[in-house]
Amino acid sequence: MQGKDPVRVIREALAETLVFYYPFAGRLKEGPNRKLMVDCSGEGVLFIEGDADVTLEDFGDSLHPPFPCFKELLYELPASIDLLNSPLLQIQVTRFKCGGFIFAHRFNHNMSDAVGLIQFMSTMGEMARGAVAPSIPPVWERHLLNARDPPLITCAHLEYDHDKAATGTIMPTDNLVHRSFFFGPTQISALKRSIPDNLRCSTFDILTACIWRCRTKALELGPDEDVRFICIVNARSKFNPPLALGYYGNALGYPAVETTAAKLCQNPLEYAIKLVKEAKGKVTEEYMKSTADLMVIRGRPNVNTVRSLILSDLSRARFREVDFGWGKAEFGGPASGEEVISFYIPSKNKEGKEGITVPVCLPAPLMDSFVKEINRKLKDDEATGG
Repeated sequence: MQGKDPVRVIREALAETLVFYYPFAGRLKEGPNRKLMVDCSGEGVLFIEGDADVTLEDFGDSLHPPFPCFKELLYELPASIDLLNSPLLQIQVTRFKCGGFIFAHRFNHNMSDAVGLIQFMSTMGEMARGAVAPSIPPVWERHLLNARDPPLITCAHLEYDHDKAATGTIMPTDNLVHRSFFFGPTQISALKRSIPDNLRCSTFDILTACIWRCRTKALELGPDEDVRFICIVNARSKFNPPLALGYYGNALGYPAVETTAAKLCQNPLEYAIKLVKEAKGKVTEEYMKSTADLMVIRGRPNVNTVRSLILSDLSRARFREVDFGWGKAEFGGPASGEEVISFYIPSKNKEGKEGITVPVCLPAPLMDSFVKEINRKLKDDEATGG
């Protein structure tokens, strides 16, 4: 790719990809009962070209959120941030003086989830490398996840229960600090030494249980205050038959489990692990249909995020695999965490070891407490294992 301009290559690939993913070039409209629809107007997406007088090395030994100068690497046009009647996708390609570049994007989450977005970006990569059509044809078929007629809620949906949200502690959102935590094989092994040998659990289960517990301790809630874990689950394979391979819409469940701060913090770690596994197991085809019906019956409520931790596992999402002709990316994933949501991002530490980076966002005093809790947990487990 010597001498080729990434801005030109990616912009041309984007234009070719939008021929197949033409709804992305339209605008969202709102119909009766707040039902969203796409006006396939062909107005296009936003594309920004940038140049920065820096090299990749200036970003430090390991690439992880939060990224410095992020607002310059993905410039936010004031007219583009509305949910309705705004561009559904924004892409910025910024060249570095070392010859590298950053591809940054912002998208309307009503259009796609991470799986759908990577499918779109992978098609861009294929087009940039000379393809004339996507290897996986895009599938719209949003009607497959429509509510039933008549709608009927058949499952418990703690995630949309707002009855307890008005009372108890609400985390302040001022003086927020963003920080990333790396968990490689050493850290995961340390955590696993603290649980019984016969307890089967994945890396996601034990890491999530640890983060939820440490975060709850740092929040210093009352012992009887309820706390929730909300797991973002890709439900494509839960349907019979499964959703088509090229389906690029949202197929996400948000199952929740609930306990009290005291039970979560005072019980052994396996208590939290069992709750995490319980949340994951809730997503079935019937659960997804019940969720769609709930949206119609209850007027499309938001997920209740009060005293909740939401985790999205992107460790298999393959953002780094997207190849515009220059090979795999050094980093691929969200640029930062949010107050209530963290991501599991595949990454390398400064020694080059593969692992999972978890961006966390908390008010400064609570972040200090969270760091102490995480360090104590890892040290305790290492001592236990010794």
